[in-house]
Amino acid sequence: MNDYSINFPNLGIYLDYVPKSVEIFGINIALYGIIIGTGMLLALLYVVREAKKTGQNPDHYWDLFVVLIIFSVIGARVYYVIFFWDMFKDDLWSVFNIRNGGLAIYGGVIAGAITVFVYSRKKKLSFWQMADTLIPGLLIGQIMGRFGNFTNREAFGGYTDGLFAMQLPVSMVRQRDISADIAEHMIEGTNYIQVHPTFLYESLWNLAVLLVILLYKNKKKFEGELLAFYLIGYGMGRAWIEGLRTDQLLIPWIGLPVSQVLAVILIGVGIIMIVWKRKKVR
Repeated sequence: MNDYSINFPNLGIYLDYVPKSVEIFGINIALYGIIIGTGMLLALLYVVREAKKTGQNPDHYWDLFVVLIIFSVIGARVYYVIFFWDMFKDDLWSVFNIRNGGLAIYGGVIAGAITVFVYSRKKKLSFWQMADTLIPGLLIGQIMGRFGNFTNREAFGGYTDGLFAMQLPVSMVRQRDISADIAEHMIEGTNYIQVHPTFLYESLWNLAVLLVILLYKNKKKFEGELLAFYLIGYGMGRAWIEGLRTDQLLIPWIGLPVSQVLAVILIGVGIIMIVWKRKKVR
């Protein structure tokens, strides 16, 4: 394989040139950023359209998105830095360099939820209605964003020879992400690793969650129910997929993957919301 190849041999897919960045007017721009930016734009367009359909003022969402994007990116970076502090403690300026990835979706979601709550309180709007309006947009952004991990050659799982097995050149991945299991299965004389494309698993899982939510949204029983469905659906997928990944963020001193722990918590919160709110509605 050459440095820019990505192969899916069991699917018969061989991509000879998948760059990490493109040059525009002499400036290298990471595809990761372009893909995430496109996801954010599609999410905004959906949310504004949905706001109009449900009788809300779309201007609230235009205004919200400006601060929402800023604080979500900050939250995603802070979350990542906290759990990978050893990488940054000797070079604090590297905390601000996100060109090579290093954004954790949980941090972005947590910061985003806080931002929406504060905004809704300030504007005297329903947080639950805003959350339900935003959730499909969030999923659109997540579905798109995982393909940024694809171009960055990150967020992959351990060794597999299954149908979706993905081959990546060793020279294009972070050495710390190559687990002992992956290394053991490297064929002598080759320059690639073969792994689970967990970015693809999560993107497809999120697509399924999005479709369920879109099919159900006009039948919801209470404001906030789509948020609850998201917490349960995303949490279930993340709990499974995180167990496959080799770049897990671990809880200090305990050693458990923080994303799996949070996924279980999200599932519990979502179930409690549905039980409590439906009982209240009845």
